[in-house]
Amino acid sequence: MKVSKVAFVVVFALVLQTTLIPYLVGNGVQLDLVLVAIVYLAMTTSPVTALLSGAVGGVIQDALSGGIIGVSGIAKTIVGFSVALIGTQIIVVRSLPRFVIFFGATLLHASVFLGLYSMLVVRIPNSSVGGVFGEAFGNGLAGAVLFELLRALPRLRWRGMSGGRVKPRLEW
Repeated sequence: MKVSKVAFVVVFALVLQTTLIPYLVGNGVQLDLVLVAIVYLAMTTSPVTALLSGAVGGVIQDALSGGIIGVSGIAKTIVGFSVALIGTQIIVVRSLPRFVIFFGATLLHASVFLGLYSMLVVRIPNSSVGGVFGEAFGNGLAGAVLFELLRALPRLRWRGMSGGRVKPRLEW
């Protein structure tokens, strides 16, 4: 995957997270679309791409949230790299295993994030067990739906033709 596509996915998730999600789901449900994007990239690209996108997406999210800069970056880096390593060993093609991976990745992220916060400062951000599991369920659902939507949409592929011309071809 090209750098521009990875950057687009992370920036798009950041824009949705900061502008649209608070109005769609309200204050009761927590979703971390940046984490969903990182896990999606980890499942579809290499471990290095997942590591870098996790670091960049997490640090930008930290800068926008007003928290300690770097904590979310470290947590998302660990999650992205871990999911990518698991993805190289296990082929996941069904919705339920994808949901489980997004759910587990959110639990890992919360563990690392809250663990780092507990070591750095006295006050830990909103951290109830129900809130963490609610976010994990929401992220799992969002990730599974994202995979199904992207699988259902046709992809436009470019094939080289004779004479150096490029012709678009629609494939499912």
